[in-house]
Amino acid sequence: MVKKKKNEPQKDAFVVALAGNPNVGKSTVFNALTGMHQHTGNWPGKTVSNAFGSYTYQNKAYTLVDLPGTYSLSAHSEEEKHADDFLFSLESNAVAVVCDATCLLRNLHLVLQIAELTPNTVVCVNLMDEAKHKGLSLDLDLLSKRLSLPVIPMAARSKKGLGELKDTLAQLAQAPNPSATRIPYPETIEHAVGILENALESLPDLPLSPRALALQMLKNAEEAEKTLLSFSGVALAEAENVQKALLEVETELNKAGISKEQLREDMGEALVRAAEGFMEGIVTEAPTKKKDFSRTADRIFMSKTVGIPVMLLLLLLVFWITIVGANYPSEMLSNLLFGMEEKLLAFFTYCGVSPWLRELLVFGLWRVLSWVVAVMLPPMAIFFPMFTLLEDLGYLPRVAFNLDHQFRKAGTCGKQSLTMCMGFGCNAVGVTGCRIIDSPRERLIAVLTNSLVPCNGRFPILISIITMFFLGASSGFSASLASSVLLTLTIVFSVLVTQLVSKILSKTILKGIPSSFTLELPPYRKPQIGKVIIRSIFDRTLFVLGRAVAVAAPAGILIWLLSNLSYGGETLLAHCATFLDPFAHWLGLDGVILLAFILGLPANEIVFPIIIMAYLSAGSLLEFDSLTQLHALLIGNGWTIETAICVMLFALMHWPCSTTLLTIQKETKSFKWTALSFLIPTVCGLFSCFLVHLLFLGIHAIF
Repeated sequence: MVKKKKNEPQKDAFVVALAGNPNVGKSTVFNALTGMHQHTGNWPGKTVSNAFGSYTYQNKAYTLVDLPGTYSLSAHSEEEKHADDFLFSLESNAVAVVCDATCLLRNLHLVLQIAELTPNTVVCVNLMDEAKHKGLSLDLDLLSKRLSLPVIPMAARSKKGLGELKDTLAQLAQAPNPSATRIPYPETIEHAVGILENALESLPDLPLSPRALALQMLKNAEEAEKTLLSFSGVALAEAENVQKALLEVETELNKAGISKEQLREDMGEALVRAAEGFMEGIVTEAPTKKKDFSRTADRIFMSKTVGIPVMLLLLLLVFWITIVGANYPSEMLSNLLFGMEEKLLAFFTYCGVSPWLRELLVFGLWRVLSWVVAVMLPPMAIFFPMFTLLEDLGYLPRVAFNLDHQFRKAGTCGKQSLTMCMGFGCNAVGVTGCRIIDSPRERLIAVLTNSLVPCNGRFPILISIITMFFLGASSGFSASLASSVLLTLTIVFSVLVTQLVSKILSKTILKGIPSSFTLELPPYRKPQIGKVIIRSIFDRTLFVLGRAVAVAAPAGILIWLLSNLSYGGETLLAHCATFLDPFAHWLGLDGVILLAFILGLPANEIVFPIIIMAYLSAGSLLEFDSLTQLHALLIGNGWTIETAICVMLFALMHWPCSTTLLTIQKETKSFKWTALSFLIPTVCGLFSCFLVHLLFLGIHAIF
């Protein structure tokens, strides 16, 4: 018996694709159907990264694939290409297209394109409760008759219509719809479709209907042939009658004076007209006295005068809650994990492990892992759910809208602000989030600059320095609030640097005109707190933590070896620090600090512990019980205000951690861009520290 991998669908399960525009509640439908039986990964045999889950209905197994949100089957971004590829491959037994009841006409464009592709389509009209709140009434029975498709009214958050959807999907999966929805095109286009249809009908094993494939070939013949070959093995380039038909169509269109661009425009206009015809008389609006909360809230959150200040106050609140809230679970985790060291030593001693090896495993590998988990997990477990709550509420698209003007000046678009916000939790997540940016050029700029904003691994360094050198190592509510304010100002500085570097890139190696910014603003909705917490912890927090742990383990071994192996009476760690010292002094640092950042490549959380270990000449990572003691140690080793400022600048701007670099390489599939993403923040950090050092030299010379 072969054991099925965790992230593979059951082979005998019916496959249902879940498609739809962004912000229509598609994920809510997915969560309601699958519950906790969800995974995120590549579909077996494909390079399509989607979330997929499973459910059982009437003793039948179903695998549900949640495709990225898309507005049409003419992909403009990598995410939309993923959705198009999966639908075009016809891997699914049925497709459920989720629509927004408050703007059904716009959503119907995607419905019609998918219905042309496969007749096994069900239309899920979600957010019926919001439509009712706005005084909208929909005749979905009439729409179903016009489309010749099942149309299900739903309110997925309250699970209304879920049973009817399952029943309809079961019927479609087991007994396919015999007829497809037909969009009437202009006579010239219909004639061209007919020519291609006749040629395609003679081919065996076509996964699509001849008409659906003919329409795809008219839009983009080369892409359609390439995709068909990739997913089904059918080579249209080798079919002479099909190639002759393509030439005949090209000749007919040239005679009619229709270019490829005009052809696509005419097909798009026909789609719009068809959608308008199907929707005629479907929606009626009744007068309502209820206020539109979204419009009222947008007068505040998207105001030219108070929109940005409100955004900064929310950012301050998120940081303050993260800083204060992470202290207690971090201390508990630290006590738990470090408290296991004695038990591990006893276990290795019982097993007969040699003293040097057990110290390497416990004080090297285990201690670094414990440190990374204790310091990294609590802030992420707080920040990511809060970020996801703002996303679920509908506020984050407003952030992108508010910042779009500033980012357009830098040659990019407002969506970069969303990926930048993700970077506050973890730069690796921010890099992955760059997929939402349509323009490849702007997406690459966002990837290359994401590490210029600090992640939660760098927050402890920044907060500690702010508290020790600018707040007098005080404590209590006022200190935590002041620390949050100074941290927020530091973040604002990093955002300005990000925009500056983005502008330089857009004027040099990544030249281009900023793309038009299209971002749908969804209505504000009550967040689903339970599901948000689960999704953010499993999809983001634990995913990032797993990568960090994987690279921190070998780093722990290396750090222990450097601090315990000696040459000429000094440890290798001391020799390395001495070697780096002359260069580091020109940056306002010292060799120990620079070496700590180098050894902290796997995880920024271990930078400060390495500094302490080196100053105390200890053989393993150490932590002080209070910031007062740490402040005294740093002052005793030559730290000044200049050193504190330079360390903060270098913590803000230096090479990405190894987890982020691995993610960049995976996303860009290029060692060149990965190397550049390493160099850009590093050069910024070195240059900034050098300028500060020159400034202080000038001040000392004057006074």
